[in-house]
Amino acid sequence: MNEINASIITIGDELLIGQTIDTNSAFIGQELNKIGIWVKRRVAVGDVYDDIWKALDEERKYSRLIIITGGLGPTADDITKPLLCDYFKTKLVRNEAVLAHLHNLYVNVYKRKAYLSEQNIKQADLPESCTILHNAHGSASGMWFESQNQDREKVIFLSMPGVPYEMKKIFTEEALPKIIGTFGGYVVAHKVLSTFGMGESLVAEKIADIEQALPPHIRLAYLPGYGQVKLRLTGKGMDKELLEKEMAGPYEQICTALKEISIADNDDTLEIIIGKLLQKQQKTLATAESCTGGYIAHLVTSVPKSSSHFNGAAVTYNNNIKEKILGVNHETLQTEGAVSESTAKQMVAGALKQFDADYAVATTGIMGPPSDNDEKPVGTVWIAAGNKNKTVTKLLNLGYDRDRNIQSTAQQALNLLRKFIIDCGEDSK
Repeated sequence: MNEINASIITIGDELLIGQTIDTNSAFIGQELNKIGIWVKRRVAVGDVYDDIWKALDEERKYSRLIIITGGLGPTADDITKPLLCDYFKTKLVRNEAVLAHLHNLYVNVYKRKAYLSEQNIKQADLPESCTILHNAHGSASGMWFESQNQDREKVIFLSMPGVPYEMKKIFTEEALPKIIGTFGGYVVAHKVLSTFGMGESLVAEKIADIEQALPPHIRLAYLPGYGQVKLRLTGKGMDKELLEKEMAGPYEQICTALKEISIADNDDTLEIIIGKLLQKQQKTLATAESCTGGYIAHLVTSVPKSSSHFNGAAVTYNNNIKEKILGVNHETLQTEGAVSESTAKQMVAGALKQFDADYAVATTGIMGPPSDNDEKPVGTVWIAAGNKNKTVTKLLNLGYDRDRNIQSTAQQALNLLRKFIIDCGEDSK
């Protein structure tokens, strides 16, 4: 099977200084992966003629599809179009169809003016040797060039505007069908297993023999997060049914080896998994947060249709508010402290009552920066999950920086809640 590799070149000083985040490359990579084309390299260059030229020369050594985004506007620093003319030894010619599109766009759609400026008209000047890819949603056309590499194989250079919305439309509506027609489309299949509670290196050790036995056209990727490691098997072939059968064996072996830490046979996040569990049981959830400052509620409500199972949240950072809103006992706070198992349990009980929920999850701890409290150092956190009949707790000793402590606590609390909901569902059977 001849593998087609791709390179992505993003152009713009704003990308290099962090002023703009490159979302284009991620989108392109995902779309190419669906048709069996691997993104071998990603390169970011500034608005510098020589740097762009060198990037084009370099990437054609590695890839047969080179995708360029950015540098196609009407301003002086947008140099991609004239550079491509020089690179492919062609010249700019005015395209009447593009000119008509620009007139309609600026005059009738944007309604900015009754005529086109000279700057706008120049957007209709395009390299003579390229195939123009229509941009129905903007002014900068996409461009498709065909060349050869050192092995006399066809190499495609695809240039698109950097504006994400316009780029996505040109790529999916215009470019992708041509890419498939040029290189053909392989079948690509993915199988994902989500795990929680074990580090990437330990997970890898457990399944090392399985990974080593994989055939060349099936790959395993590790996708680590806070407390989670997602394992993604990716296979590529010409026959979908055969490919899926080939992947089924190794996937089942991985699932068996990691049974104790598996949380989903897909790439669902914990908040999605919990939402599905609650919907299945037709139960509701509330959160009571101190140290995480509402981050758990944010994660839960970031899932579409979460209103069907999420009743509300209390962010009780201050001890007085813990007492007033959640009914935490004043004596508990005085004797055991806000960061204690008893406080976490009482926060759960308060949230259940305050929000009339079936389940609740609570967090209370010390996120940082460091303090002089040796008894309860930074990263000391109590989490709790419960219902009206039972509450479970867990002590965390994290010791990271503040942001990581917050995110790790949220993930640990959600996983504690997940297991509690599952156990309650099993008990009710």
